[in-house]
Amino acid sequence: QVQLVESGGGLVQAGGSLRLSCVASENIFDANTMGWYRQYSGKQREVVALIFIGGGTSYPEFAKGRFTISRDIAKNTVYLQMNNLKPEDTATYYCRAVQGGVWGQGTQVTVSS
Repeated sequence: QVQLVESGGGLVQAGGSLRLSCVASENIFDANTMGWYRQYSGKQREVVALIFIGGGTSYPEFAKGRFTISRDIAKNTVYLQMNNLKPEDTATYYCRAVQGGVWGQGTQVTVSS
């Protein structure tokens, strides 16, 4: 089974930046859209960014202009660059292989005001 491991979360002040990483145990990007999702305490997970098999990307409105998803195929790694962070970005962020239905364990992002 494919395993996904996230890292890069932490505490940052509003307006700051973080880069999250998601390392897959094997190269699955030729068969999976990869996504970043976030979950507030007691809430459903919501999509933050998607990178499709062909390399195109998609973002919800709140992420446009601030977040960028990318991948390094040789390193089996997906990234989420988050800029101009806001307190409402505070959540646990999860990596997902969409077609495979696999989740990482999550990394916590906390943005202070």
